[in-house]
Amino acid sequence: MLIMLAMLAVFYAIVIAILYVTQQKTTPTFDEYAVGGRSYGPWYVAMSYVNSWWPGSTFIAFFGLATGAGVFGLYGLAYSSLGVAMMYFMATRAWRWGKKYDLRSQPDLLGKRFDSPAVRIVASVIGIVSLFPWVVLGMQALGTVFELASDGAWSVTTCLIVGLAVILIRQYWTVRMGMRGLIMTDAFQGTVAYVFSAILCVVLLSGIAGGPISVADLNDVADKYLVLPGDGDAYGPLYIFALIFTGVVGSLCWPTSFQRIYTASSVRSVKSGTLCTVLISGVFYTLLMLVGIAATVMPDVAESPQAGWFTIMSDYGGTWLLGLGITIVFAASMGHIDGSVQVCGLQIANDLVNTTKRPLTDKRLTQVAKTSMLVFMIAAGVVAYATFNMTRLQLLAQISYQGVIQLSVPLFLGIFWRGGNKQGAVAGMLSGFLVAMVLTWIYPDDIRWLGSLTGGIVGLVVNLAVFLAAAALVKTDDADKTRVNEMFEAAKTKMRIPAPTPPVSLDDQVQELADEQR
Repeated sequence: MLIMLAMLAVFYAIVIAILYVTQQKTTPTFDEYAVGGRSYGPWYVAMSYVNSWWPGSTFIAFFGLATGAGVFGLYGLAYSSLGVAMMYFMATRAWRWGKKYDLRSQPDLLGKRFDSPAVRIVASVIGIVSLFPWVVLGMQALGTVFELASDGAWSVTTCLIVGLAVILIRQYWTVRMGMRGLIMTDAFQGTVAYVFSAILCVVLLSGIAGGPISVADLNDVADKYLVLPGDGDAYGPLYIFALIFTGVVGSLCWPTSFQRIYTASSVRSVKSGTLCTVLISGVFYTLLMLVGIAATVMPDVAESPQAGWFTIMSDYGGTWLLGLGITIVFAASMGHIDGSVQVCGLQIANDLVNTTKRPLTDKRLTQVAKTSMLVFMIAAGVVAYATFNMTRLQLLAQISYQGVIQLSVPLFLGIFWRGGNKQGAVAGMLSGFLVAMVLTWIYPDDIRWLGSLTGGIVGLVVNLAVFLAAAALVKTDDADKTRVNEMFEAAKTKMRIPAPTPPVSLDDQVQELADEQR
């Protein structure tokens, strides 16, 4: 118990030390607070994106999917790799528009593209509402981490309270530093969560030192673990397509993912960061799933699939390796929660409170963002505590995922197509989100009479139909066409963050003053 708690404490202390050392000595502008001054290179962009994409539940829910359903768990590899590719193709216009028009968030871009505060507000609300259940689930996962680290000595309530306290203390730095604090710590947290875990998976699969599994166990996996849903079972033929398609479309609809584009120093940094993200995600997730599939031969893992990661660590290396496995999950959970809370605070300040009629100063925007983050975090903590044993909360998470993809119609078409209008964007998002929520509540997994499509895809079809109908029926005036054409032309112009002006020495200042006097 003490060893595992000490490992968590050391990791946590390093994170706080990084935040303390890298904090700015001067008060940052809101642009620095929101997007880190658009100054980060490919590695930082990649690690930040990975942290925002793979939560700690990857080692619980997705690993449990592999140990409980075999190759089905690999569907996450398909949609994550394809989805990240969208970041590559969207990078040029999204980053250049962000730099030229000082855009700080995904709803900010949509509001600018369609010249509509209503579009920005609707998109922001959908994003914030969709992220909230995941923050709650992430905080509950931290409670589980401390339950394991205490070796069952702490009650569930105590573990959850400790987890909430730890993340709240960490949020002090997120509130204080904004995106800069996330970027700095994501590099370290991501290395622990995804690079260390990938190395650990390689060691496990190699069978070194008589481990409980090896790559050879993949030859002994039962046939039931080698089939996908929809292959003759209760699911329809479109189920796998629905899951992968929804994942690909939704990958850049999450505000946390899209926000990483704006932190980059250039389009090249975004694209290079995307390639790094594909490499890191692909290697990490593939190895994790192979370990999970190989572990299906272990009776204790098969009995409790979602605890499989911790069971393997304990069986192979005892307390020390279990402590490392718990620390890895802790790192992934904390990074995901931090990113979600920061982006929600940013969108509340930048997209909901700040308006053209009531513009806020940088100082005021930063204050509103910090206050919003604290309120958001406290609300999530209260809900996490009240619903710790409520299984229905997972349904809310599924609804949120099916709902957030409704941002894709105005986002993707708005970036790649000069057509469309604000009426279609607002009506499409609202109608699609409503349909997706209702259908997913009725059919939380799939809609059997539609070949096992999901409610989110049905909502997406409605969303697209409304958007295109509005584009055909509502005429766009010449002024708006000119505005959109200017935006697309601006995206063709290369832009970089200007290099900082070198400091002027005292001698140079004296000489300049003497020249002026002469």
